[in-house]
Amino acid sequence: MVQCEMCGAETASPKKIKVEGAELDVCDNCADFGTEVKTQQTSSTSTKYSTSSSSGKSSGSTSTSRSSSGGSRSRPSDMFDDMDEIAQDYDDRIRNARESDGLSQEDLAKELNEKASLIRKLERGDMLPSDSVQKKLEKKLDISLNAGSSGADDEEWSGGSSTGGTTLGDVVKRKD
Repeated sequence: MVQCEMCGAETASPKKIKVEGAELDVCDNCADFGTEVKTQQTSSTSTKYSTSSSSGKSSGSTSTSRSSSGGSRSRPSDMFDDMDEIAQDYDDRIRNARESDGLSQEDLAKELNEKASLIRKLERGDMLPSDSVQKKLEKKLDISLNAGSSGADDEEWSGGSSTGGTTLGDVVKRKD
């Protein structure tokens, strides 16, 4: 018996459905909440997504530089490794830089060709800047909104539990 991933009921023959992009194994009662996914039988070695570093987009230099940095770590390259993470205090950085330049929110918005309400929301921390707005802000205010290179922290990290697996406590950083 398999447990339905929506309601938790035991079911002998689960159906695979797609609900807002997620594929779930559900019971007959919950199958109406999504669209049924037709699965095609393929060999066990073939996967939908390539997990090797031989794909055309991933460069071999990134995976070799990671493995040659002294660790025996062989994690495939991830698209998120190349993305910059925005700093948690981006709102303060924007506000402080704007005020030090002597600009009002409206003046900054005019110079960036954006709405003043967008600047207000960014400075309150109500929304994250889009990539284009982030570039405009960084150029105009001469600041960086990136949190820094998070990849360097991962390479130096050698934690793990006594059983050899990674636990949530090994990864989480507390904000005290």
